[in-house]
Amino acid sequence: MAVRADAAAGAELLPFGRAATELGLLPRELALAVQLGLVLTEPPQRAGGRRRVAQAEVARLRAAEGAGGSGAAAVALRERLRLVGTMSGAEELGVSPARFTRLARAGCCTPARFYVNRYRRVVWLYLAVEVAEFGDREPGLLRGPLPPAMRAELADGADARARGWRQRRVEQLLAERVGPWERAGAYAAVLGDEELAEEVPDAGERARVVERRAELVTPVRGGSETARRVVEGLLLAGTDEESLGYRLGLAVELQAARAEHATPPASPVPVRAPAAVAPPGGAPPGGAPPARPAGATRPRRGSLAWLRRGRRRRTGLPR
Repeated sequence: MAVRADAAAGAELLPFGRAATELGLLPRELALAVQLGLVLTEPPQRAGGRRRVAQAEVARLRAAEGAGGSGAAAVALRERLRLVGTMSGAEELGVSPARFTRLARAGCCTPARFYVNRYRRVVWLYLAVEVAEFGDREPGLLRGPLPPAMRAELADGADARARGWRQRRVEQLLAERVGPWERAGAYAAVLGDEELAEEVPDAGERARVVERRAELVTPVRGGSETARRVVEGLLLAGTDEESLGYRLGLAVELQAARAEHATPPASPVPVRAPAAVAPPGGAPPGGAPPARPAGATRPRRGSLAWLRRGRRRRTGLPR
């Protein structure tokens, strides 16, 4: 998620609803565009406030398509944000749904969103542009036998979809958070209570991290308890190897926070798991990614990148 930290003084800032209207997008479409860094946001003007979109950013996006105006900009964004499921993803690649599922389970395509259907099954959604890019990049994986290492992992029940989605979300959260305590809260989003207590034994520091603990999905009211339990299984790191990467990132940010003496007062709160409510389904929209302007923050991939490299070594995917 891209965030502008250098908003010009006095610049007009728009709430998400108005910004979406001016761009010709639905609010959920704008939310995904922000997560993916296609639309830059300004930090909250006060503690607990919400991010906003500068009028200048809206004007930039509308001007990107020249004389086409906001309508053309919305069409371009929708194409960039178009989501596909298993059936449509398989059509994009010209493979069977079964093969697409195997490739996704092996980590070849990382989900951008998911929802829980009426049968309480997780439905993964992928960015169509990323699916097409994978097909162009790795045509050899679309036909014939898969690499032996990949086949062996799939035979053992490997499924990288939830892990890849968690990594994508944490990287998006890191991109919008500037301070070390806030960034520590992004890493803490995928760690369980016991892991967090082990990594942050000091109760005061742990309270500050928990207070800033990020949510991977937006809490919504309603939904069955069964669906909530399904989502809960997707929010926390699934293996010791995966959690180690987030714990390393958390440790780095804690060291930075201590070095900066960034210890604002915070009332102790109980350690809790991140909110577990499934995001709504449905496929949002698209457009070409904008050039990142000066001052826009960039995710520090650090300890998360080695998770991806380790998976590629195990499965035989090209680096």
